[in-house]
Amino acid sequence: MLIEHHKATLLVVDIQEKLIGAMSDPQGTRARARWLLSACNDLELPIVISEQYPKGLGHTLAELTEVAPAAEVVEKTHFSCVAAACLPASLMAREQVIVCGMETHVCVLQTVLGLQALGKQVFVVEDACDSRTPANKAAGLARMRQAGAQVVTREMVLFELMGSASHPQFRHISKTYMVGEQP
Repeated sequence: MLIEHHKATLLVVDIQEKLIGAMSDPQGTRARARWLLSACNDLELPIVISEQYPKGLGHTLAELTEVAPAAEVVEKTHFSCVAAACLPASLMAREQVIVCGMETHVCVLQTVLGLQALGKQVFVVEDACDSRTPANKAAGLARMRQAGAQVVTREMVLFELMGSASHPQFRHISKTYMVGEQP
């Protein structure tokens, strides 16, 4: 099963100011999530960003919202975005949900399992997820994979969204995101 632009949306889970410092790879997570958000924004993919209790944990990193200014931001206190019933109709109308964020084994996992229970095709972007420990990240990814979620990379997402080199944004995406050192 491939990601199809007209069926997909990106959900960024809880990459927040007061949480990022506790992650196992905070700088890498920031850079890779920014790369993914920016590229999906350039491809005009609908983007939703969740925030877990922003009053206490702060808001989404400004560097992420800056590259996707049209993203819809939703707040929650449940770990699962599905249990929180915070996901907008625009996301729920799509068959495929691309998910990244933190923590992989908590909010990302519970959201992914909830989306699957609703019949969504879910793609977890492994290199744009993080947890406080590598073991927790690995366990979360393994459980989601066992539950039927597709575990993908950022580049897989972009190339599947474009479908071919004849895509109108292919040249721009290639020059902007595929040349030089990658985060």
